[in-house]
Amino acid sequence: MMSNLLTVLLMSPAQQGSQSNPWSSLIPLLLIMVVFYFFLIRPQMKRQKELKNFRESLKKGDHIITAGGIYGKINNISDNVITVDVGNNVLLKVDKSAVLRDTSDVQNQQQ
Repeated sequence: MMSNLLTVLLMSPAQQGSQSNPWSSLIPLLLIMVVFYFFLIRPQMKRQKELKNFRESLKKGDHIITAGGIYGKINNISDNVITVDVGNNVLLKVDKSAVLRDTSDVQNQQQ
């Protein structure tokens, strides 16, 4: 029953004499693009910029958390490799892009 109704509606001839405005079909598309930009793209670009600035400001002695969840203190920094002291004289080499945040952020969230 429903498919018959849809078939009849889709096969109906276009009305004569009424011209559709091309802008009326573009306005919803433009509104969707604006919403996506302000709610998805722009905040993501802001987070990426903040993370890049954080990674560039890292220095020896900072406490960090890696993407794998490893907590440690920076022992040495070279171009893209950070040596992290995780305790008991255990040193790990991690890529700079694996560093997500400072442990002070976690301590502030717990309080």
